[in-house]
Amino acid sequence: MTTPNAAPDSYYQRTGENTYKPTVHAQGAWHPDEQHFSPLGGLIVHAIDRYRADRQRAGRPSDGLALARISFDILGLIALEESEITVETVRPGRTIELIEATVTIGGRAVVRARAWFLAELDTTAVAGTHDEPLPAPEAFEPWTMAGVWGGGYISSIEVRRRETAPGRAAAWLAGPVELVAGEPSGPHASFVRLVDTANGIAVRQSPTEWMFPNTDLTIHFHRRPEGPWTGLDVSVSFGPAGHGITSTVLHDVHGPVGRAEQILTVRPLNGS
Repeated sequence: MTTPNAAPDSYYQRTGENTYKPTVHAQGAWHPDEQHFSPLGGLIVHAIDRYRADRQRAGRPSDGLALARISFDILGLIALEESEITVETVRPGRTIELIEATVTIGGRAVVRARAWFLAELDTTAVAGTHDEPLPAPEAFEPWTMAGVWGGGYISSIEVRRRETAPGRAAAWLAGPVELVAGEPSGPHASFVRLVDTANGIAVRQSPTEWMFPNTDLTIHFHRRPEGPWTGLDVSVSFGPAGHGITSTVLHDVHGPVGRAEQILTVRPLNGS
C-alpha cells in the first residue's frame, strides 16, 4: 500500500492534471488500506465540475444546466492510493446532458459514474414535496461515530444523530476538511462528499458481526443543496437472501433536496 499523505486539511491533494493522492482523512471504515467512498464521490463530482468549467473557458457559453442525478458503480475495493479521474461527455445537449467519469487506480477502473445535467428554469409556483424537513442540527445530539466505525474519514466529520430503531435514524453531518487542497468545491461536490456515510448512520446489525458494504450509490436532486450541513434521513432494509438497501432522504438546513439509494451485500463476519 502507498502511504497516504498526512496533510491535515484535505481529503485529496492534486498530483497532476487528472490525478489525486488521498490523505489519511480519506481512509475507509471497512479496511484500513481502502478509501471511504464518501469523499471519493465528492471528488468525482469536483472533477466533473472542473471538466465542465474548462469547456466553458474554452469557448462554450454558459449552459444553465444543473446536476439532477449522479450514479456511482463501485467495481471493487478502492485502494488508498493515487487515482486518475477521466471525464467525457456521453450525450451533449442544450437542455439535457450526460457526463461519464471513470476512476482508475493502478491501471484498473474502480468506479464508474454517470451524471445527468438538466436545464434550470423557474418552477417556484409548483414546487413542493411530501418529505418533511428535518429539525435543525442544533436539535440533534452529537454522536461519536468513531465509536462504531473506524478509519480516517469517520474521524474527520462532525455528526449529530437521532436514532429511532435499528436501521432507522436521521443525522446532520459537517466537517472542516477540504475536498481537494487549495481548490474550492461547488455546492454539489461539497454535499455529495458526505452522502455515502448514510450506510453507517442507521445500522441494523453491528459491523463487528456483519458486513453490509454498498456496491453503488445513486443520488437524485430536485434542487441545488446549500451548505454547510448535509442532512440524512435514513432507512435500512435487509432481505432474506444476502441483499439490503439503504434509502435516504437528503436535506440541507432549508429542507429536503433529493434522495439517495445504496444496494448492500449483507454477509456475516468470521463465519458467524
